[in-house]
Amino acid sequence: MVEKTPPAPHKYEVSLSTGPFREPGMDVLSYDFFVNRKGWLMPRVMRVFVDVKAELEHFKHKILGVSGGSPGQQLKLTQMLSRKIADQKILIALEEGRIETASEVLVKEFTGNDAYLFPMLEAWMGEVKEQVRREIHEQVKL
Repeated sequence: MVEKTPPAPHKYEVSLSTGPFREPGMDVLSYDFFVNRKGWLMPRVMRVFVDVKAELEHFKHKILGVSGGSPGQQLKLTQMLSRKIADQKILIALEEGRIETASEVLVKEFTGNDAYLFPMLEAWMGEVKEQVRREIHEQVKL
């Protein structure tokens, strides 16, 4: 009997459209991405929210142990880390296949309904910790 192999995962092209934005009335930053793959006529849009307290601060303080710096350094650090988190969250959402069911996808904070995804994000944070610390030292001078 011949076993069927599962279909190969789709290869997506992801590009940043705009961001970060401060969402009104929420403690989140958001980024808009275009996602495309072979066979689609038009790219699809994903808006990714990064929760400042639950995701960004967790990465910055608990995982990386980074603090201090001038207001300019803190701004640059926030932009750098929130973008890295947004990039990883989009990969997690793509692995789930969310983009296949809609032309516009909102990836909310990994709290509440999506809390089951936070351990994947946290594991990634631990994996890239040393690399990100080097980037912070080189780019932000902290």
